[in-house]
Amino acid sequence: MKRLFSLILLLSITFSLSSQGILSLDSCRALALANNKDLQIGKEKIKSAYFARKAAFTSYLPDISATGSYMRNEKNIALLGEDKFLPIGSIMSDGTFGYIPGSGQVQEVQTSTGQWVPTDASGTPFDPTKNPEKLVWKQYTTIPKDQFEFDTKNVFAGAITLTQPIYMGGKIRAYNKITKFAEELAKTQHNSGLQEVILNTDQAYWQVVSLVNKKKLAEGYLELLHKLESDVDKMINEGVATKADGLTVKVKVNEAEMTLTKVEDGLSLARMMLCQICGIDLTTPITLADETISNLPVHTSVGAADLDMAYKNRPELKSLELATNIYNQKINVVRAEHLPSVVLLGNYIVSNPSMYNGFENKFRGQWNVGVMVKVPIWHWGEGLYKVNAAKSEAKIAQYQLTDAKEKIELQVNQSAFKVNEAAKKLAMTEKNMEKAEENLRYATLGFEEGIIAPSNVLEAHTAWLSAQSERIDAQIDVKLTEIYLQKSLGTLGK
Repeated sequence: MKRLFSLILLLSITFSLSSQGILSLDSCRALALANNKDLQIGKEKIKSAYFARKAAFTSYLPDISATGSYMRNEKNIALLGEDKFLPIGSIMSDGTFGYIPGSGQVQEVQTSTGQWVPTDASGTPFDPTKNPEKLVWKQYTTIPKDQFEFDTKNVFAGAITLTQPIYMGGKIRAYNKITKFAEELAKTQHNSGLQEVILNTDQAYWQVVSLVNKKKLAEGYLELLHKLESDVDKMINEGVATKADGLTVKVKVNEAEMTLTKVEDGLSLARMMLCQICGIDLTTPITLADETISNLPVHTSVGAADLDMAYKNRPELKSLELATNIYNQKINVVRAEHLPSVVLLGNYIVSNPSMYNGFENKFRGQWNVGVMVKVPIWHWGEGLYKVNAAKSEAKIAQYQLTDAKEKIELQVNQSAFKVNEAAKKLAMTEKNMEKAEENLRYATLGFEEGIIAPSNVLEAHTAWLSAQSERIDAQIDVKLTEIYLQKSLGTLGK
């Protein structure tokens, strides 16, 4: 919903800009916030930190992975080095020897009781325990080597493994806290960047307004000088003024023209700067809503150094506090690397060839479960050194936080002082402006009556120009010092 509202606001501002070319301060702020690349990068950093936090949480959950492999071997596995000669026969279940009938001199026959007994060459049964000399192998068979050779040229293997951390020394918990702090840090840094963009936008906006008013002032001053130059030329022709008076006025005219040129150049650059901040094409003609106002409405206030508000809202302090928390958790991470860890393991392993049911060229497998415990014993003090290093980094972050608080306290007091100073300066320039206008009025009347020299009129014009310029600067200072105070209190843009 917020994105939709921002998009509608941006589109309406763009349409208003293209149709009228008039921008208010809020419009410039909205355009700058929407088009600033650093803020867009900050948003992506927030997303990255968010997904990193989500990824860290998965460390609590079981991890399942599958592994597969294939290997082509040059040779097969052979249990015999060469062909062997083995006797034909077997051992009976009762421990006696049994022989395959017809294999040689010694044979065996089945008695009426169902037992097999050996016989001699004539076919007469005998007791092997009483006549062991008759138990002589008379037949051998040849066992070829290739009968004990197994096909292992193509080997396939695979495994599915489940790993569930049970205890990791607190590392997983510390990582989750770090990623949470990192996400908050990204948001705080984005907020700090947002305030910087607003501050830069306001400075550029009021710079344009100031130069527009100074341009009007320079044009008015130049017009007065042209009129004065014409009057002095007439007076020279009448013989009531000297050529020196005319040259003095002409010099002032040239100076006023140079001043107007500088103001126009500065105004063009200031407009381009504002367009760049707002993401507008630099050649786009824009008009600011406040530049048409001849006397800027200014509301002076008393600057108050509210340190509690600054400590609560300043994004820099929040960033340093979060950085301190992150470094404290890094101590736990380093310490956990040298603590015992317990992991539950489960596997299902399959292979081809397989040897679970004799040697077969088939896929067969088995499952297994177990617990793995890792206990660091001795690392020559590495863990202690790393923990002490992490503690030092945490202390550095704490010192930086304390130093930042002291500097912010000074900054807030300076900003409040400048607000009060700007209000006093504005009041003084208002009084000076009244005196300068009155002085110019009397000088103009005296010059028209011929009782005041042109040099005095020029001095009155110069004083009026200076007073008017100082009043414009004082009005802009009041607005900017209010912004600086809001920035130092961390409330700018809220």
